[in-house]
Amino acid sequence: MIQIADIREWRTHDVVDAGGQKIGVLEAVYVDTSTDEPAMATVQVGLPTRRHLVFVPLAGALVGPGYVKVDYDRSLVKKCPSIGTDDVLPAEDEAAVFAHYGLPYKPGANGERQLARR
Repeated sequence: MIQIADIREWRTHDVVDAGGQKIGVLEAVYVDTSTDEPAMATVQVGLPTRRHLVFVPLAGALVGPGYVKVDYDRSLVKKCPSIGTDDVLPAEDEAAVFAHYGLPYKPGANGERQLARR
């Protein structure tokens, strides 16, 4: 399990897929609000003048010198619903991120978000 304190040190480092292909740069870590464990990261992708953030699950991620390797293919990650580099994921769009990866979405009992930025 990757600890939140550890992964914060990897901001601005490369995020690569299982085959070692660069996806983008780690921007932020999001935790599961029910467990407070790291669940997803945002990755900055795109051209220098048209950057945006995509989400990628951290389950099974490995940290190496200067990179974080995720279990998802680069093409799948880049097709994930995205947000602008200064935007926040709207609560109503959160389920779409989980659906993109075929993961179950479990909001809180009172409709609270499943993800929180740390």
